Amino acid sequence: MTFLFVAVLLYFLPTIIGHGKRDATGIFLVNLLFGWTGIGWFIALLWACASEPRVSTVLVPAGSSRYFCRCGALEPVGAHFCWAYGRRV
Repeated sequence: MTFLFVAVLLYFLPTIIGHGKRDATGIFLVNLLFGWTGIGWFIALLWACASEPRVSTVLVPAGSSRYFCRCGALEPVGAHFCWAYGRRV
């Protein structure tokens, strides 16, 4: 039973590495469908290591923000906490 768990963990290693990346779905599909060939597993592993992390963005409506002088970030007018500086505004 332990061998089976380790084998599945090793087989899906590229998917585990690429979990938080932008191309996570593609890495998973290549790993699932072509990983058994060995070459497909290696390609998925390289893709997972080379892929860029997913970046989350915050949209601020234009005209309703103010400049926070300590860190240079634009903050919404009613903000009480600066997300970039990490302190109260």
